[in-house]
Amino acid sequence: MAFGAFSNVDTPVVEAPRRRSRAALWLLLPGVVYLGATYLAPLVSLIVTSLKAPDLVNFDIGRYLYAFEVSNYANVLAEYWPIILRSFGYAAVATVAALVISYPLAYFIGVVLRRYPLWQALALILVIAPFFMSFLLRTLAWKAIFADEGPVVNFLQHLNILGANAHLNGTPFMVIFGLTYNFIPFMALPIYASLERLDLRFLEAGADLYANPATTFWRVTLPLSLPGVVSGTLLTFIPATGDYVNASPQFLGSTQTSMVGNVISDTYFNLSDYPSSAALSIILMVLILIPVGIYLSLTKTEDLL
Repeated sequence: MAFGAFSNVDTPVVEAPRRRSRAALWLLLPGVVYLGATYLAPLVSLIVTSLKAPDLVNFDIGRYLYAFEVSNYANVLAEYWPIILRSFGYAAVATVAALVISYPLAYFIGVVLRRYPLWQALALILVIAPFFMSFLLRTLAWKAIFADEGPVVNFLQHLNILGANAHLNGTPFMVIFGLTYNFIPFMALPIYASLERLDLRFLEAGADLYANPATTFWRVTLPLSLPGVVSGTLLTFIPATGDYVNASPQFLGSTQTSMVGNVISDTYFNLSDYPSSAALSIILMVLILIPVGIYLSLTKTEDLL
């Protein structure tokens, strides 16, 4: 009797985790289906498209046959590797510039203004405000500001910093400037989120232990805000590498400043070369994962993977 009663008491304890796990699986099912429909299915379609071969019988533009043309990857890599390196270079410089600008901004909002909630809210609104305007309109506005007949170029020419026939639009500087400006909110907000949760008593403890402000920042503030820095860096570097708006000749760039996104757009829409554009997309995706993985391992933030 005692043993049977003990067994009856233990049975619900064993079954309860199974029921909870089944409920969790049912709750996860919609998200898994959505992820499969919006990410895995397009990814598989992209891979299949990148391996297609041209139809040599009908010779129709934009008509390709299912095949296993691995040479598509080698061809686009051999032809466009300078543009790929340029894209990563622009994105890396823009990410560093955005970090240099965003960290003091996020520190000011998250730490200095913490005692003034109203001013902190207003400062946050100013950071988020660019999201209320179209990405394209903001970029076109900078193109007008830095136009050859605009005030900035005229002022720099008056100071003899720029030559009489020099210009800023269409240069690498403007592409990096546009990338930095447009992605500053993506860098500042994650850093702010980390700094806003920072316990200020840690800073007071550093001062009590006779650490100067610089030492307190490097030994206390920066390590505790590192998750926000890593998140902001990834949110900036990854989309900046594939950006095609800022480097487009219609906006801040030129044909000499094209990035991978511009090449993918041209090969897909203008040349109807779908395998090449798909192969470039896959190559860009893989090449982005390599530095991102190294970066995460060096910053010891594997929990973000």
